[in-house]
Amino acid sequence: MCSGRVDMAFVLRALEQGADGVVIGGCKLGECHYVTEGNYHALNTAHLLKKLLQRAGLNPDRLRVEWISSSEGVRFAQIMNDFAAQLREMGPRGEGEGLDEEELRSRLAEIRNLIPYIKIAKREKLALRFDAEEEYEDLYTTDEVEEIFTELPSYYIDPEKCQACMICLRKCPVQGIAGGKNLIHVIDQETCIKCGTCFEACPERFGAIRAISGEAVPTPIPEDERALVRAGKNTG
Repeated sequence: MCSGRVDMAFVLRALEQGADGVVIGGCKLGECHYVTEGNYHALNTAHLLKKLLQRAGLNPDRLRVEWISSSEGVRFAQIMNDFAAQLREMGPRGEGEGLDEEELRSRLAEIRNLIPYIKIAKREKLALRFDAEEEYEDLYTTDEVEEIFTELPSYYIDPEKCQACMICLRKCPVQGIAGGKNLIHVIDQETCIKCGTCFEACPERFGAIRAISGEAVPTPIPEDERALVRAGKNTG
């Protein structure tokens, strides 16, 4: 598999499940087996991931990127032995940083669930490619990554405008919208991954979905009040 196919969520999930570190190995830069040059994308992604790990309280050196030719078996073994020694020196992930296991898992899960949003928020930078590996070093700053979370939007369906058309419900990639035919829709804020798919899918003529940032999301309408009564409906 091309290193460019290594999703950020894969790394976060491995750490959540107890891995003390992760190595992303790929073809040497300029020697990609695919026309996509995916190893440049892997390098870009890894630098963002390191900042995300740092935000979670983990040592960013628990993620390592190495370019290794298929003929370099001895070098591969040396790299893995070196990384294992480095991890032993750091200590078990979380414990080495003085973090409670439950809190660490919670932080990693929070970031992993937001990967779709992070990819959208940083899509322009994630698409950048530089010739020199050193140019990626300062691509993402700590303050910039923190802004991802401080400016994180939440999405809310205005019950006064919702037409129960089910378009947003069907488009939601995580099935985070409750509703049905003639039932006002409600977004489950715990399930929502902030991708904005519902916001983009809602027909402009309805404008029922709002992006909210910096303030609390209104309390959802109670279930027993979600039946939509359409204006002009003659039931006689």
